[in-house]
Amino acid sequence: MADRVTVIGWDGSPLTAAARSALSAATLVAGAAHHLALPEVPPAAERIRLGSLGLAARRIAAHRGTAVVFADGDPGFFGAVRTLRAPEHGLEVEVVPAVSAVAAAFARAGMPWDDAQVVVAHPRTLRRAVNVCRAHGKVAVLTSPGAGPAELALLLGGVHRTFVICEELGTVKEQVTVLTSDRVADHGWRDPNVVIVIGGQAVAAPSAPSAPGADPAWLLGQSAVHTGGRGWARTQGDGGEGESALLRAAQLARLGPRAGDLVWDIGTGSGALAVEAAAFGAAVIAVDADPRACERATAAARMRGVQLQVVAGRAPHVLEDLPEPDVVRIGGGGAEVARAVADRRPERIVSHASTRDEAEAIGRALTEGGYTVECALLQSVGLDTRTWSEQDRSVVFLLAAERPVNR
Repeated sequence: MADRVTVIGWDGSPLTAAARSALSAATLVAGAAHHLALPEVPPAAERIRLGSLGLAARRIAAHRGTAVVFADGDPGFFGAVRTLRAPEHGLEVEVVPAVSAVAAAFARAGMPWDDAQVVVAHPRTLRRAVNVCRAHGKVAVLTSPGAGPAELALLLGGVHRTFVICEELGTVKEQVTVLTSDRVADHGWRDPNVVIVIGGQAVAAPSAPSAPGADPAWLLGQSAVHTGGRGWARTQGDGGEGESALLRAAQLARLGPRAGDLVWDIGTGSGALAVEAAAFGAAVIAVDADPRACERATAAARMRGVQLQVVAGRAPHVLEDLPEPDVVRIGGGGAEVARAVADRRPERIVSHASTRDEAEAIGRALTEGGYTVECALLQSVGLDTRTWSEQDRSVVFLLAAERPVNR
């Protein structure tokens, strides 16, 4: 194992005394080409051009001597430190930090970033990063080859955003470009460090509900979202016929929307569930055939201070051009819509029915689509707390479907 491993953050500024001291003793230096070209790198040191950080970590672990690893920006912020300290490598590191690439990008743009989402985009996580851009008005995306500004813009499709593209931050080739998302894919980009994606409805007050299942390893913090008070699935603004706040709470619990997910809310009605899902940090497309329902959903999102894409059209035909969902709530359309949704292979689907026959038809369609289906009969009775007399009664079948992991 290497006698000593120092990770140096580099933001284009002159190296600190601590960084120069670590370099002067290094027998192995790993970094990008512009790092290895620095005059402070000892001529006799072994040099490793960083491609796969995991491969480099294994070589460093086997090295007998003193190693230095360069990383752009702050190496502890979505950087090299996490990989080098992974149990399989067994490396203990010292860190010389620098200004993070995200902080530098927002500084170049002259914008605050305490209200921004920060995500990392790799080809395997690109779609989830795009969903965060759909759901929030200010997102910093740390890009990678195959998951750059052009790919982000293409997957955003008709969702209009402004891109601030920061290429090669801290180098002599640094360039900052501002373009609307519809023009980004027409250009070639030099391995940018950060893309700031801004636009849509601005978020408001600083209180966001917890997002069930949010993964802090790739998402830092929640944007400030106006909740209108604590709690969720409140009674205001219930949806269509048979859709009480208690049913909505049960549906949300089964869906588990979180940051990075794309939710379809088909037959959105008032938009109550769509807005709740968006408040959890998910990207949401609300669909309804009734133009008045679309207007209500848009107004509800504006009042709640969340992003919502509203699509007017009748399912299942309107679903054909929508991006792939992670979870889906079917608020209307029955078995025909359930079959169309199952064909798109979301992880989870919830629906409801007012009769057993309708519930059986929806459940059969989802089962035939390869899903594991559960059904429960939910009954709620509202009471007038002044007299404790029955006020209203609701009975509904709740269906919850989950795609098996291996499908």
